[in-house]
Amino acid sequence: MSRALLRSVLELRAPIARLPPSFLLPIRARAFNTTTPIVEPIPERHVNNGANPSDHLPRPLAFKKSHPVPPPQPISDSVKNLLPFLAAQPGHYITVHIHGFPYLVREGDQIRLPFRLPGVQPGDVLRLNRASVLGSRDYTMKGAPHIDERVFECRATILGTESEPLRIKIKKKRRQRRSRQAKSKHRYTIMRISELNINNAEEIDVSSE
Repeated sequence: MSRALLRSVLELRAPIARLPPSFLLPIRARAFNTTTPIVEPIPERHVNNGANPSDHLPRPLAFKKSHPVPPPQPISDSVKNLLPFLAAQPGHYITVHIHGFPYLVREGDQIRLPFRLPGVQPGDVLRLNRASVLGSRDYTMKGAPHIDERVFECRATILGTESEPLRIKIKKKRRQRRSRQAKSKHRYTIMRISELNINNAEEIDVSSE
């Protein structure tokens, strides 16, 4: 027992050779271990760069506008002036609306409607008079929301109807032994854009859009 006490006294008298870890030191002792931050000088303006002329002016305040900027006023008689240029270019395209569905087509394209069009037979020709966009390579006419039907003539020929394979889905309810079958077989209408022409502005009386 005496040897253990003597050894502990000798260890207390011996000088401390190393410091404890930094996380055990008090806050003031940690400050001496931190390095001073390096502050880089602000680079001077390049010789080739000129001074900003608005440095001495106060910065304007940004106010939130409650109403957007009104659209620009249309050019007077823009339809009568630009419609001949639109008609002169080849390769016209049109966005027609059939039962609320828009289709971007050209002459000769084929459309597969996602429903069966009632009251039509193969070979019937339909006049599509609902269009929102009519354009060519360099010119585009947009309606608000539709273009006047006197400006263009778009006709489609009914090719026939198609039907998908019969689908059978099992309908069940939880904790019930009964089950029923739900059968579905959708039918589609196929049509082709047979004609797309733009009428002459002098023959029709269209208002400027």
